[in-house]
Amino acid sequence: MKIIDKHTIAEYLSKHIHSFSSEEIENLIEIPPPNINFSYAFPVYRLSKIEKKNPKEIAQKLVKELTLPDFIEQIEATGPYLNFKLKSSIVLKNIFELKNDYGRLYEVLGEKIKKPLRIVIEYPSANTNHPLHLGHVRNILIGTSISNLLKYKKQEVFEVNLRNDRGINICKSMLAYKKWGNNQEPTKKSDHFAGDYYLKYREMAQKDENLINEAYTLLRLWEAEDKETRNLWEKMRNWALEGFKETFKNFDLKFIKEYNESEIYTRGREIIFENLERGVFKKTVDGAIFADLEEDHDLPNLILLRRDGTSLYPTQDIYLAYLKKQDFNYDRSLYVVANEQNLYFKQLFTVLEMIGFKGDNFHLSYGMISLPEGRMKSREGTIVEADEIIEEVLEVAYKEVDERYPNITEEDKKKRANIIGMGALRFFFLKFNLKSDFVFNPKESISFEGETGPYIQYCFARIESIITKSEAKIDLEINWDLLQHETEINLIKQLNYFPEIIEQATQKYDIHLIPQYLLTLCQTFNTFYSQCPVISEDKQLERARLLLIKCVQIVIKTGLNLLGIDTLDKM
Repeated sequence: MKIIDKHTIAEYLSKHIHSFSSEEIENLIEIPPPNINFSYAFPVYRLSKIEKKNPKEIAQKLVKELTLPDFIEQIEATGPYLNFKLKSSIVLKNIFELKNDYGRLYEVLGEKIKKPLRIVIEYPSANTNHPLHLGHVRNILIGTSISNLLKYKKQEVFEVNLRNDRGINICKSMLAYKKWGNNQEPTKKSDHFAGDYYLKYREMAQKDENLINEAYTLLRLWEAEDKETRNLWEKMRNWALEGFKETFKNFDLKFIKEYNESEIYTRGREIIFENLERGVFKKTVDGAIFADLEEDHDLPNLILLRRDGTSLYPTQDIYLAYLKKQDFNYDRSLYVVANEQNLYFKQLFTVLEMIGFKGDNFHLSYGMISLPEGRMKSREGTIVEADEIIEEVLEVAYKEVDERYPNITEEDKKKRANIIGMGALRFFFLKFNLKSDFVFNPKESISFEGETGPYIQYCFARIESIITKSEAKIDLEINWDLLQHETEINLIKQLNYFPEIIEQATQKYDIHLIPQYLLTLCQTFNTFYSQCPVISEDKQLERARLLLIKCVQIVIKTGLNLLGIDTLDKM
């Protein structure tokens, strides 16, 4: 068993090329385009500048000097490039023997082992004044998939949630219910019922400017622990949290700990007052406490407590950083929050440094989502609820299953629809670079063709169908020389990149690399399958190709599992 990647090729080349270090060579090595049936390419342009020779001549000279190591089948000079073709047997043996562990090949072989990091990842941290919306769906899917990936790579991961259950927006909902709710109990899903009063406040505030003052009065009463105010808050908070739990079930979402802003904000205030006395923080003329970030940090100043003494997000976030460090002694703390808060997290992390907090904090930022109708705006009431989106994709998936398999049981139809629908949702959201904004179209996401989850699931099911149809045994006792078709070589080339993709995604939290890789792998498989029939009268060839497609299936399943997506043997 051996890793074959850019690092391996670079170490091999460094024994023959002394002008560059192994690391410099690794940085130069490229992955050739699909029409080149080689796994890696080394351009010799920079060597030609040093040796003052034509790059083609240098490439030809190196080919003659290099001896084939046991993991390379062929080295070829093509123009100014050295191309390397790996031994198929090593790649397929690694996958077939390691199965689900193939993506962590580095850890298995111990070549890049490091002490596991303790990582806290905080998400989705929703406000309890309205139901979860489309933006929270992206947040949850990023949080769960990054957690899956880090756990897969043997890091110690602690998934936590902050319940933003206090503050002015919660008081706006409470005020609306107090005025117009008539003590009514929920007549719909409880978080939706509570959220209706946030929208009611918005509607009425446009007619009555004084409502905002009443909301702040309610906030002050809440912080003063007024009994009536706290009872109303507790009732509406519980409605929101019960509704959240139902939505979380759709994503199999579980946390090791959930923090309540309402329980930790007071300690945050104490820390702020302590640092005000130390001279770290300052007061405005009207009495608000702020962190002066303009002069030394080139950032806008950050208000930490309002002039009336009521708390803001930084109040609790400051203490929460200490609390998470105390609870988990983490090496790194990830905050999964949309890019609208990029500035805030720069300010927050700077404030933590100012007060002497020691900890590696990282804002895992992501872009906005639109629907074909346009961008949603939760503060303006034009939100798209998470439950609505889930219901729609499941409904579309059920119709697909019902049309394709009308004779299976209702229970099976619903089970398949859930796996396909939720898989479609997860895949569509995760295939985009985190920094990107994108438009979500539920019907497009559920398609069995194109860049979708069902397309990948269908590829897995198609392979299962071929394996089931064949009666040949799948093992490593095959004639390796039979796998020479260009589409077979391309498929093995793609399979070899999987551990590298996983490593890269882990290092940079680029989860989109996994769905993008799976799309390329399945497209490469379909090209292979259209040109190379697996079931054959030539039983030796059939066994070789069965091993190949079994390895494709293993990698597809591993990749989908990291995204939280299940597979089906039949689609």
